[in-house]
Amino acid sequence: MKHAWILSWLLLVTGSVLATTIVVKPGPDALRKAISSARPGDTLAVQPGLYREHSLQVDQRLTILGNGMPVIDAEYKYPGFLITADSVTIQGLQIQHTGRSSISDIAGVRVSNAGYVTLRNNKVLDCTYGIYLQNAQHCQVEGNTVHSGIKNEINGGNGIHAWKCDALQISSNNISGHRDGIYFEFVTNSGIENNLSSTNQRYGLHFMFSHHDTYTKNIFRENGAGVAVMYTREVTMTDNTFIQNWGDASYGLLLKEITDSHITHNRFIKNTIAIHMEGTTRVSVQRNLFQDNGWALRVMASSSGSQFTGNNFIGNSFDVATNGTLMLNEFHRNYWDKYDGYDLNRDQVGDVPHYPVSVYAVISEKIPSAMILYRSFLTSIMEQVEKVMPSIIPDQLKDDQPFMKKLEL
Repeated sequence: MKHAWILSWLLLVTGSVLATTIVVKPGPDALRKAISSARPGDTLAVQPGLYREHSLQVDQRLTILGNGMPVIDAEYKYPGFLITADSVTIQGLQIQHTGRSSISDIAGVRVSNAGYVTLRNNKVLDCTYGIYLQNAQHCQVEGNTVHSGIKNEINGGNGIHAWKCDALQISSNNISGHRDGIYFEFVTNSGIENNLSSTNQRYGLHFMFSHHDTYTKNIFRENGAGVAVMYTREVTMTDNTFIQNWGDASYGLLLKEITDSHITHNRFIKNTIAIHMEGTTRVSVQRNLFQDNGWALRVMASSSGSQFTGNNFIGNSFDVATNGTLMLNEFHRNYWDKYDGYDLNRDQVGDVPHYPVSVYAVISEKIPSAMILYRSFLTSIMEQVEKVMPSIIPDQLKDDQPFMKKLEL
């Protein structure tokens, strides 16, 4: 046993000593030839220039470093890189112009059945799928610019696409112009941090069946339908910004069939609907800012067991809307700028409850076309009558201890 361990150590040391740096310069199939001739552990130093190459398969442990952002051009016909080996690094390349297909998902960089792959500081431009991770583990995607100029979601793919992966780190990337900026399906124990996902055709972030994941300090801006989180449990979303996601079917954050999750210290600003909750259970919504949205919260009757605590609601057209009369969620100690109660003992907490669902929110939920009369004199009369003789708004949906002043989050 001891001799076998010594032999393995000697082989590892020998491999490290023998690893070399191969300088690659533009020329016919120059990069492909360098990849084929390299040995495990080698570094390919790719010099500036245009490389019209495609379908580059990396099936051994290599480090490919670009000097001066060399361009790998797939000529609008083919995929870029296919990585099938562990511990591969690609850094400092511009990968562009993949082909398009309705049959297969063509990507600028595809990682398939591999682990510990690092994709760092690359530009992936005008590719159907930018970076595609398939059955990958412990991979890092950091500091990349991923952009496409598709005109509609039917003809495009996702910026960073992950399927059936574990322990990914997606950080500090700039993704724009794709169908979905970041897409997770069956991805577990992973983190998405410090990314900017903007102006994508559909969702800035879209994930399904992806448990135990964390999303921190990301910005999701001006995406066609905002962010969608579906059929997932134990998700943590902290310090993110959801801003200017406008449209008939657009959300800052859509939650569907989500359980045991935390939404804390995020900013929802100028979205059609900041958070839409449908079929959610035991979701904690704490210390968030909801400002200048159409609807701050739409909590459907199928949602239960969630708590809304310590949030600021400022300048929203509707703070809360629901399609039911029975409320199985709790609102506690939030700040509502529409609260017109009083604080006789000056403890900064209102002495009477606040009912955040307005009568017109209930009416527009049942009759959407009634929104044409919103902000009319009739609306004001209806709101005043409802306060005197409550009959429409759900009386169980209330905050018994609303704060009088905006909270410091």
